[in-house]
Order: sequence, then structure tokens, then C-alpha cells
Amino acid sequence: MLRVAFAGTPEFAVPALRSLAGSGHQLVGVLTRPDRPAGRGRELKASPVKQLALALGVPLAQPPRLNHEAERAALGQWASDVLVVVAYGLILPPAVLALPRLGCLNIHASLLPRWRGAAPIQRAILAGDRETGVTIMQMDAGLDTGAVLEQRAIAIDAGASAGQLQASLAQLGARLLLDTLAALEAGRAQPRSQADQGVTYAAKISKAEAIIDWHGRAEQIERQVRAFNPWPVAETRWQGRQLRIWEAVAAAEDSSAIGSPAAATLRGLLRGQLLVQCGSGVLAISRLQPAGRRIMSAGEFAAGAALEGARLD
Repeated sequence: MLRVAFAGTPEFAVPALRSLAGSGHQLVGVLTRPDRPAGRGRELKASPVKQLALALGVPLAQPPRLNHEAERAALGQWASDVLVVVAYGLILPPAVLALPRLGCLNIHASLLPRWRGAAPIQRAILAGDRETGVTIMQMDAGLDTGAVLEQRAIAIDAGASAGQLQASLAQLGARLLLDTLAALEAGRAQPRSQADQGVTYAAKISKAEAIIDWHGRAEQIERQVRAFNPWPVAETRWQGRQLRIWEAVAAAEDSSAIGSPAAATLRGLLRGQLLVQCGSGVLAISRLQPAGRRIMSAGEFAAGAALEGARLD
């Protein structure tokens, strides 16, 4: 049995924490980011990891940073054999990396060395990757450069959103973590250095990337819609106001029947999907959200409106 400390913050980290709690290892404490304002009232909200830690009755610490000894006090007191880190949100200084007897493990949502960095799931979808996976690595001072302990690939299903893919990878990471801890405990772990070839970086997502350029290819705009669901959500403008696109697919274009109108032109409703002309191809939108309103089907949006031939901004 290992003494395991855990550091994580968002929903992606919850399956791993829950798995640890029922693993037979001793969960000695949890680090998570401080509560943050959320919602229209901007009230402080606990992270998903904090909520689970409180429900489990596990010791909890929320230091704003880990640079000073006082901020690392809880970690020192927990005397863990290993620290498991999952989307914690802080870079661990060398003093933290050196604290646990067996080091610090990170669950990363890509097949390293591809997509090192903050947004591997979104970047994989945007790039049109056919597979991704989970890597469990021994953390070092670099950006996702540590030695690989375990790695497992999965296919990226056609049409999968970032939210859906994240949920699958979170469950996979939780299972792979227990295998890794068992290998560490038994002395069977065999860390291997990451390859020098195939390194790519997954830069943090910005809201500006969610704005659709209708002059692009329909396939790429579809990836944009999928990659930015549930955040920040791909968007365009309709009658001067924000229109968020939640679900859409690239559709076959019958140019012989309708011609090739300008990019961003609405081509009407077909089988419950709103067709939009792109620079190349047609995007078929199934779920969208006008400004100030709920998410709705394309049919609901089109009801009572003369859309065909109109343009998105």
C-alpha cells in the first residue's frame, strides 16, 4: 500500500481521484486550486476536485502557489510516497517534485510527445487526429517532458466533441493510474524517455479561436465546433448578435442543384439541419444558441423565419 497525495482541479481529474479513493492505497491528502468566482453572482465556487475531497473526508489544501515552504507545508506533513497530478493548474517547482519518495506522476491526455501543453484534447480534434490517448509520466522540470511509465491509445470517434473525448480519456486515465501505481509498488515500473521526434505543443485555447471564418473548409469548421464544445463554443453572428454553434457536421454539397452561393450564406433546412455555405463545402448545423436564449435545434431556430439566402456575419 502506497501513501498517495493528489493534486487536481477540474472535472477531468475527478475519475482519477475517485479511483484512488477506492484503490486500497492510502489517500493522504488533496491539493486543489483556491475557490473561484463563478456565475452571474460571481460567488466563490469550489472546484470539482474539492467537492469530491470534502465528500470523501480527505485532508485538503488550497495554496495559491507552491513557491514558498509555508505553501508546501501540507504536502510535507502528508509524507506521501507519490504525488499524482491531474490538471492541477500550477507548475510544480523543483522543491515539490523532490518531496515524494517515488516522485510525482502526471496523467496527461495525449500520446506524448504529441500535444505537450495545456489543451491536448482540443488540439488533437482541431488537427484531425484519428487517435489520441493517455500518458502517465514521471514529472520533471520541463513541460510534459518526463519519462513515460504507461501509455494507452484510443480512437477519436467521428463527431466526438472535446467534452465527450475528455470524459473517455478521464476514465481511461483513472484505470491506467492504478496499473502504474501497482507497478511502482512492486518495483516493476520501467520509465522510458520520450522520443525526440513527433513533438508538438498544445497551446492554451483562446476565445478568439472560436470565431468561425466561413471562408474556410467545412471539414475544418466542423472540427472547430467539436473542439470548442463545451468551451469556449464556436460562434458566428446572426443579425448583429452572437450565435453559438454547438453541433454541426460537414455535409456533401450538391452544387448542381443549388449552385455555389457566397460563403456564410444560409441554404435552408434539410432533414432538420441548417445548411451554411462555406468557402469549400457545406456545414450542416443541428444545435445552436442565439444570444440570450437556450440551446435549441436547428428546426426550432428556423421555425417562422425566412432564413434561406440570408447570411451569417
